[in-house]
Amino acid sequence: MWDVFCSVVDNYGDVGFSWRLARILVREHDIPVRLWIDDMHAFTVLDRGADATAAVQLRQGVEVRAWSDPFPEVEPGEVVIEAFGCALPDTHLSAMTRRSPPSVWINLEYLSAEDWVNGCHGLPSPHPRLPLRKHFFFPGFDERTGGLLRERDLIRERDAFRNDASAPAAFWQSRGVPMARPDELRVSLFCYDNPALPGLLEAWSRGLQPVTCLAPEGRAVAQIARFFGATAAKPGDRFKRDALDVHILPFTDQPAYDRLLWACDLNFVRGEDSFVRAQWAARPLVWHIYPQAEQAHHVKLAAFLDRYCSVSPESTAEAAAATRALHGAWNGVPGAPGIDEAWNHWRGHVRAAQIHARAWANRRERGPELAAALVKFAQGQVK
Repeated sequence: MWDVFCSVVDNYGDVGFSWRLARILVREHDIPVRLWIDDMHAFTVLDRGADATAAVQLRQGVEVRAWSDPFPEVEPGEVVIEAFGCALPDTHLSAMTRRSPPSVWINLEYLSAEDWVNGCHGLPSPHPRLPLRKHFFFPGFDERTGGLLRERDLIRERDAFRNDASAPAAFWQSRGVPMARPDELRVSLFCYDNPALPGLLEAWSRGLQPVTCLAPEGRAVAQIARFFGATAAKPGDRFKRDALDVHILPFTDQPAYDRLLWACDLNFVRGEDSFVRAQWAARPLVWHIYPQAEQAHHVKLAAFLDRYCSVSPESTAEAAAATRALHGAWNGVPGAPGIDEAWNHWRGHVRAAQIHARAWANRRERGPELAAALVKFAQGQVK
């Protein structure tokens, strides 16, 4: 049995990642998992069949438990994971020391492309009072990290979806969205509140190429409504202005969101979970990184772009510069061009961006997979 603890901060990225990890551990590694969540209402957004009031429930093979106070007395798992540095209950920490051997304690960190991550991955930190060591485990983009989370059959399912013309057609029909026209650009939009969004919508509406924008429920929907002069927007609403056609979609489960990413030509994503899924989609992406104090997120964004925009046989210096400028404009990086200028520049490099996105996904597929790396690491800590 493994314990995975998740403290929901906001925006569902932390619980989404933890829920995905738990399912992979159960399905692909035959490891029983207890997933502890301190906000069950957030979990039910991702799993509509879950009961927000249940203290314990079995969902897709995962034992999902409400992380309540006081914390229940349970036998700790062989491995205990605190997702993104959430603090474990003191009673559970004490119980971990009474196991023989003590529980393996892992702090699963946020994803970063910064160089310092490689040197910190796997490092131990002793507890100040208890005979326990916490190990820091970092997702990342090369073999010196834990890699990226990916289901075993994800790539096969993605390619089967794309190679079967009826699959995208059925997906769009299920969402009440017409099939793409040959001349249009189809874009998914999932972001935080963003001052650049009205300018991007304006650039799309004034462009020569039709743009169909699919916006799942979330923070951006209110901004979209205001852009079109509406007071609010809900799933099923459609807005049109000149070359721009926007469809508001319901917040969906993770498998359906993957299909949205696969079916679009370009994906605007946010945070960490949708950011990683967009990379596996092998489509061009624009990342809205979670804003941090003192613009620390700009450093993390630059570290990723240094990797993603490196010139390769599948890319050019011009296309890489256009991708970097679009990310900078979208994230308010000082010195970046305006969003309309950045968008119009990037549009001239769509083909190169598509080829590069496919090659990037192929290279990441050859790297470590996070759940498998976690299992191997944990096994190495058991004495």
